[in-house]
Amino acid sequence: METSVHHQPKRRRWRGLRQQWKLLGLFEIDSQHEFYSLTCMMKDGLSAATQSSIDNAPTTELTDDDFRSQVTQIHKDFTMETFAGPVFASLRSSLGMTEQEYQQSLCSENCYLQFISNSKSKADFFLTNDKRFFLKTQNQREIKFLLANLKIYMEHLRKYPHSLLVKFLGVHRIKIPYKKKKYFIVMQSVFYPDDRINARYDIKGCEVSRWTEPAPEGSQIIVVLKDLNFEGQFINLERQRSWLLRQVEIDTHFLRRLHVLDYSLLLAYQPLHQDERHQSLSFATLIMRTKKSVNPGSSPVHSGTVAVPGAVPDESVVLFSEVDDSGPKPKSASCGGTLQTCSEHTGLSSDTAELQDFRAQNRRLLPNLKNPLHVIDGPEQRYFIGIIDIFTVYSFKKRLEHLWKRLRHPGRSFSTVSPQTYCHRLCHWVQDHTK
Repeated sequence: METSVHHQPKRRRWRGLRQQWKLLGLFEIDSQHEFYSLTCMMKDGLSAATQSSIDNAPTTELTDDDFRSQVTQIHKDFTMETFAGPVFASLRSSLGMTEQEYQQSLCSENCYLQFISNSKSKADFFLTNDKRFFLKTQNQREIKFLLANLKIYMEHLRKYPHSLLVKFLGVHRIKIPYKKKKYFIVMQSVFYPDDRINARYDIKGCEVSRWTEPAPEGSQIIVVLKDLNFEGQFINLERQRSWLLRQVEIDTHFLRRLHVLDYSLLLAYQPLHQDERHQSLSFATLIMRTKKSVNPGSSPVHSGTVAVPGAVPDESVVLFSEVDDSGPKPKSASCGGTLQTCSEHTGLSSDTAELQDFRAQNRRLLPNLKNPLHVIDGPEQRYFIGIIDIFTVYSFKKRLEHLWKRLRHPGRSFSTVSPQTYCHRLCHWVQDHTK
């Protein structure tokens, strides 16, 4: 009798959580769910694959063989293949994740969550229980495209460590006897942590089919809105605006070179707490954070555990100081995107190698968060920004679709345009909607 009484509050809390997920449009994948068997296989496969990288930690620079690596692990009811495992382990390390931490999040006893997307693709979206990582099914063509361009993707992240491109953390394939092979990728969630996010948008810079009916007022259902929903609003960054414009330009021009279109700029925001606004940093703290942001060891192609720019430090390290009358007082926790701004605050001369590197790689001082690369603080709001869905190539089929849409939507903007037009249009959208 004591046992049942003891567990009753816990069961009640669990039912409450399940109900909350359903209200938010996130569905717990429990034993009754159609994807329960698949997600259990994913967990078992990812646990074994990650354990392999824990036991065989890379100690040297990445090689061509690492990019071609394909490891098959046999399980009771399925086999799972891991593609380019050492490459993605290196990238995870560069983002400040330990393999144990990655394994714990992906393979905990808690159920995955299903995210119901309003995307037109037929992909299935899953979230880890802590909502830190996305798992998304992909078709074989998309996986081949990613693996074929993995080296230049990694090179781009090495050259621009503060890139807004989504961070791919693993590529896998599950084979179940007598069933179709299932490819899936693991990605870092742009919207993490999402506890206080007020609104989410998927931006493509066009107007056709770019409106989503918002959730009813007062509802907590998660709806990802689109371009037309954002009209009349602005991303207010002030001093960080120039950094964002430049990084979007860098990333979209990279995708243009890959002949890619139809990618999305994910955007979300939440209000800053009063104590998060206009924070003062001591002179010493600014120096420390600048050095962390220009640390050459933080590039994704470097192996071993390294400090990601802006990673959350040990509790013993204090990033935000009390008001210091003797030091400079920037308006926010992050420097602006320009070299001049940072050198003014830090007192460092602009001809130092570190600050030249800072400028060349379009780096900034990042917020003290677990997901710093996708978070930018403005004076009033915290913005979560990332570029996703980078697999659509401007093929002959897409060219035909472009011609058809020109006839169907004369004088209106739509998503299927040349990579050059798509790139320039999204850059203009960001320019027109920021201040």
